[in-house]
Amino acid sequence: MAIVIERHRHIIDYTLSSLLRRKGKNGALLLVYTMIVFILASVLFFTHALKREAALVLKDAPEIIVQHTLTGRYQTIPVAWGDRIGKINGVIAVRPRLWGYHYDTLLLANYTLMVPAENPPEPGSIDLGSGISRTHGANSGDMIAFVGHDGVPRMFTIRNILDSESQLLTSDLILLSEKDYRDFSGIAPDQATDLTLRVRNPREYATIAEKITRMYPDTRPIMRSEIQRTYDAVFGWRSGLMIVIFSAAALAFVIFAWDKATGLSAEERKEIGILKAIGWETSDILLMKFWEGTAISLTAFLLGIIFAYAHVFFTSSALFAPVLKGWSTLYPTFRLTPFIEFGQVATLFFLTGVPYTITTIVPSWRAATIDPDSVMR
Repeated sequence: MAIVIERHRHIIDYTLSSLLRRKGKNGALLLVYTMIVFILASVLFFTHALKREAALVLKDAPEIIVQHTLTGRYQTIPVAWGDRIGKINGVIAVRPRLWGYHYDTLLLANYTLMVPAENPPEPGSIDLGSGISRTHGANSGDMIAFVGHDGVPRMFTIRNILDSESQLLTSDLILLSEKDYRDFSGIAPDQATDLTLRVRNPREYATIAEKITRMYPDTRPIMRSEIQRTYDAVFGWRSGLMIVIFSAAALAFVIFAWDKATGLSAEERKEIGILKAIGWETSDILLMKFWEGTAISLTAFLLGIIFAYAHVFFTSSALFAPVLKGWSTLYPTFRLTPFIEFGQVATLFFLTGVPYTITTIVPSWRAATIDPDSVMR
């Protein structure tokens, strides 16, 4: 047993010295390998984090939303329509909602205004999203002003700073009372932004939506499943360029691995021949090459994962965010909540680390099975 341990220790020591002797080549190899892992891991982390953010946003979305349209354009909806819609069989409750957007010309930022269904702020008070609070440097108890629809500033006292599991959901959100919202936006008391419905049976969504359309032809019922499909379509379309990056990185890695598998350099063949001549077994050489490939692949994999994690979750995906956001860049900026699954990391490792290690061993096995004199000649 002691002999076996000493033998393995000797092989590992020789592997480390072999890596250091070719530090220039191995350094370039490590750099390319790390960049490939970094690109693939960044795409993987960013995509899954966005999907999780979308799931958190849609978790409490209304079952059916009824909007009023005029020549295809979005309009406010009469609150009285909710009474008639609420009498449709299967509808449990109808609630008018008040929400909209406000453009801050000073900071060039878009904010979302909303009247919450539960625990709304008192008139004159608001709850502020963490992104807006950070941008304005405002905290609970401070006063803040926003310019209303008539160009007159309104002063509000900050009741709370919103903190949610999803930064995408609350970063640019302002919650205020119904009285303040109507005064700020100019919406009449008998109008609402839209109507939300609670339905008893999910299988009746389509039927109820059809009845609402027949009742009010200029309305547009939107089911929660349609919102989810829209999110998937938007992320899918905009992530097309990400797939191109992924394909390019995958192709580069295939070429990289194939080049490694085509054979060893003359220096490496000579080294294997000398090792065979001084008594090394074929298994010893394969074990040495296995540890050599494992050291490079694990180092590159860990560095790529760390850099990708920092890129996606600490720099808000500086390389990928402009592609996914498009023209409608979110202000203030938000950070994705760190979210990594073990399955993601394992899959990435088997796609990058295992192939490289195998392609390192195969040509070494071919050279190690040849007579030492032939290899050195």
